[in-house]
Amino acid sequence: MTFGDDWQWGADRDVSRQIFERFADAGGNFIDTANAYTTGTSEKIVGELIASDRDAWVVATKYSLPDGMTIGDDGAQPAAKTGNSRKNMMRSVEGSLRRLGTDHIDLLYLHVWDFTTYPEEIMRALDDLVRAGKILYAGISDTPAWIVARAQAIAELRGWTPFSVLQVEYSLVERTVERDLIPMACALGLSVAPWSPLAGGILSGKYSKGEEATNRSFPIPPRSLEIARQLGDVAEEIGCSPSQLALKWLLEKGTIPILGARKIEQFDDNLKCLEVQITSGQMTKLDEIFAIEAGFPHDFIASDFVRPRILAGRKELLNAGLRG
Repeated sequence: MTFGDDWQWGADRDVSRQIFERFADAGGNFIDTANAYTTGTSEKIVGELIASDRDAWVVATKYSLPDGMTIGDDGAQPAAKTGNSRKNMMRSVEGSLRRLGTDHIDLLYLHVWDFTTYPEEIMRALDDLVRAGKILYAGISDTPAWIVARAQAIAELRGWTPFSVLQVEYSLVERTVERDLIPMACALGLSVAPWSPLAGGILSGKYSKGEEATNRSFPIPPRSLEIARQLGDVAEEIGCSPSQLALKWLLEKGTIPILGARKIEQFDDNLKCLEVQITSGQMTKLDEIFAIEAGFPHDFIASDFVRPRILAGRKELLNAGLRG
C-alpha cells in the first residue's frame, strides 16, 4: 500500500526498490498489494520489481474497490466496476495482470464484503479463475466471520477452490478479531495476514511522544495511546523498539503481519522484529494488559456457571474448544 507516492503516505519508486531489495536480501518472498492502491502505481511498481525473477515471488493482490482509487474523492464509480460480483472480479483481475506484467496472480483476495453478491457467485468465479490459471489461490479480507464460514462451506460442498488466507486488521490496538474471526480461521485452516499491525503507526510510540498526527484523518483514542505507552515499557525491558515488539507479538500468534513502511529506516527497524526474543511471561503480560472482553456467547460459555455443567464436567475439553 506504500509503494508509490500518489497518496500522501507512500514511497517513491527509488525508496520502494530499496525496501524491496532489503526484503529480498532478508529472504522475504511474499508481497501484498491491491488494484486500488496508490491509483494503480503500487501494482505497476511490484510488477517492475519482480519481473527479473517472477517465480521467486508470491504476489497477492485484491479486487472489490475501484481501480486506481484516489484518496479524497467521493468514491463514485460505475456500479459494474466495484463490488464483489463476477463481472467486477474478472474485469479487475485482467487489469491487475496488465499492471503487474504477469500471466498469473498467486493469491487474489476479495478486498471488502459488499453485502450484495451471493457467496455462490463469488466462490464459483474464483474457482473458474483458478482453473484458467489466472490465479493460484483465493483469500478474503474485511468480511464478517459468518460470511467467510458460509462461503468456505459452499466451496467445500461443491468442490470449488476454498479460501486459503484471511486478511484482517489485527494489532495490540485492534483485537476484536479474536472473538470470532481468528478462531474461525484456526478452525477452517486459514492463514491469517494482519494489516495495520502497528495500528497506523500508533504502536511505534511516536504519537505517545507528542508527534503530530498530520497524516491521520481521525483523532487517536486515549486508550490507543495508553496501549502504545505500556508497549513501550515492555519493549524497553526487552531491549527492542515498540514496533519490533508489536510485530513480534503477532508473529508469536502464528500470523503473517504485513509491513507497510514508507521509509527504509522504518522498514529496517520493523524487520528486526525477527531478532526479538520474548518469553512466555512477557507474551502473557502483553496479552493481559491489552485484553478485550470476548463478549456473548464466549463469556457465557466460559462462565463458572456453565463451564462445569457441560461435557460431563470435563473442563479440559471445553478449555480446548475455547482456545480454538
